[in-house]
Amino acid sequence: MTALSSENCSFQYQLHQTSQPLDVNCLLFLIILGKILLNILTLGMRRKNTCQNFMEYFCISLAFIDLLLLVNISIILYFRDFVLLSIRFTKYHICLFTQIISFTYGFLHYPVFLIACIDYCLNFSKTTKLSFKCQKLFYFFTVILIWISVLAYVLGDPAIYQSLKAQNAYSHHCPFYVSIQSYWLSFFMVMILFVAFITSWEEVTTLVQAVRITSYMNETILYFPFSSHSSYTVRSKKIFLSKLIVCFLSTWLPFVLLQVIILLLKVQVPAYIEMNIPWLYFVNSFLIATVYWFNCHKLNLRDIGLPLDPFVNWKCCFIPLTIPNLEQIEKPISIMIC
Repeated sequence: MTALSSENCSFQYQLHQTSQPLDVNCLLFLIILGKILLNILTLGMRRKNTCQNFMEYFCISLAFIDLLLLVNISIILYFRDFVLLSIRFTKYHICLFTQIISFTYGFLHYPVFLIACIDYCLNFSKTTKLSFKCQKLFYFFTVILIWISVLAYVLGDPAIYQSLKAQNAYSHHCPFYVSIQSYWLSFFMVMILFVAFITSWEEVTTLVQAVRITSYMNETILYFPFSSHSSYTVRSKKIFLSKLIVCFLSTWLPFVLLQVIILLLKVQVPAYIEMNIPWLYFVNSFLIATVYWFNCHKLNLRDIGLPLDPFVNWKCCFIPLTIPNLEQIEKPISIMIC
């Protein structure tokens, strides 16, 4: 009886050890597939008339890398064990490729945030005057360079190499890297939003009470009446901050609450999931609002060359009280920026 139980336990352990990689690989396939569908949905929902910027190109490149990872997983799952260019590919490589992608995504948060911030600062100050084609090429090669640089760092780091090498000995177990960069970046942005919200609490409350929802140029927008004698140059940083907060949270409040829950519960999200296009557009809106606020002393509210957001409509927010119907306005230039 003891021998039979021991043999049965051994058989159950071997069965569990054999079936677990298949479960993990299928789960990875479903997760990456879901992420790609989210990428397509997000890219389809964004505004198409936004100007060229670094973040747009990086989001497209991220969607391409996710699609490439899904194709690799699908091929390996289908053929199971095959040789290509004298390299044998097995199910182990599904975990290996996903781990490399996780490390790469995990180290991209700070560089992408910094480069996007510099890009918006330069575009706002209009210190760089490149032609449309040159600008596209510049963004394209910048995105390629940052991917190659981070990937080279990941593959060349001895600690990461030892981690990936040790994984080969225990192919039934497939841990994934959790990025500390995304945690601190999310913490930083949530704290900035919290401090800004507390600082301008009274102004935000007044604006929310005056909010109206209407349709303008086939878009549903929020607008806030303001005095018709108001200047077209922002004079009060505190009042302007409250307008930015209302516009930002009107779009990204659910995402902000999600970040708060993740931070409070200390949820460990794998890096290959955490680096996603909705997160990048959230960071993008935060950067645009930050650039607006720091440059509010020289912000021309009639300037149509300001950075445009694919999701937050920073324009079409505040209209003169003298205009009874928003549909009477024909040109966006007559609408004040929030």
